Amino acid sequence: MPAPRTRLAALAALPLLALALGACGYGSEASDADEKSKVVEGAEKIDGLDSVKIGYFPNLTHATALVGSQEGLFQKELGGTEAKYSHFNAGPSEIEALNAGSIDIGWIGPSPAINGYTKSQGKNLRIIGGSASGGVKLVVNPGKIKSLDDVKGKKIATPQLGNTQDVAFLNWIAERGWKVDAESGKGDVSVVRTDNKITPDAYKSGSVDGAWVPEPTASKLVAEGGKVLLDEADLWPDKKFVITNIIVRQEFLKEHPKVVEAVLRGAVKTNAWIEKNPEKAKAAANARLKADSGKALPAEVLDPAWKSIETTNDPLAATLDAEADHAVKAGLLEKPDLKGIYDLGPLNKVLKAAGESPVDDAGLGVK
Repeated sequence: MPAPRTRLAALAALPLLALALGACGYGSEASDADEKSKVVEGAEKIDGLDSVKIGYFPNLTHATALVGSQEGLFQKELGGTEAKYSHFNAGPSEIEALNAGSIDIGWIGPSPAINGYTKSQGKNLRIIGGSASGGVKLVVNPGKIKSLDDVKGKKIATPQLGNTQDVAFLNWIAERGWKVDAESGKGDVSVVRTDNKITPDAYKSGSVDGAWVPEPTASKLVAEGGKVLLDEADLWPDKKFVITNIIVRQEFLKEHPKVVEAVLRGAVKTNAWIEKNPEKAKAAANARLKADSGKALPAEVLDPAWKSIETTNDPLAATLDAEADHAVKAGLLEKPDLKGIYDLGPLNKVLKAAGESPVDDAGLGVK
């Protein structure tokens, strides 16, 4: 009997909604960030709006949000409208917050964006920009797995049933001709859904033989003696695939388009700053991680993880459509109608003003 079809689960690094950022007292780095993020006294509010609520994950694949908030680059574009940040550890929590109006704009992975769009029948969110590509690897125990063929019969962790990496791994398994029941994870490969937070411990204990995971979890496994057997980027055209998007509430976009444009300008300028100042950007991202989670990443994890993630303004829309198809083939998603999920008009306006080329919605944009 085929596995029952369920809605695509959201990208999940950890399972719980994190508290909104408050006064973080993590030494001079946090103080510097607080100073940079202050609203300039007397600055004009955009559209008369007091604040815009922005959500993201304390994760390196959300580097644009980490660096932009840490360096005050969003606030600089927003003038007298205050950027208020909340961080989340799971896609469903962020989508719930967006639906409830607790956040207006968010950084999020492709699977929860697809899920949120289809669940609301296309009425609540839009993807308005890209943010990151890459940063996902298959890391294995080199004593047990020496080649791709050796993955058969082994226990491999993914973050969550139906999440972005889970779907990618199930699709890779199917393309090799192996059989796995998507719901249970049982078959020619045992797919073990494991929270990224505990995957390194599961690897150390031998509970899993490897994992298909995003950064920095992949580099944490390598630090524990694991070996990168496959970089997911190698499976995609031009080695590019979407790992993080920028989304917005449709109502907020309609009511405050200038504020949305300001945040997008901040994102574009942040990405340019990251490209020009990679070491400073890496340090800024780690400082933000420390402020958000209380713990910075060690260099042995941070350095390789940072190198494998590429920030981008392009949402790489064709790859999101392909990821949705992979979920359908795995039996985890009914064929979704994604037409209208993108509104790249505001981003392309910002890019044009910056003298950059426009980005494409792969035919999935608003009419």
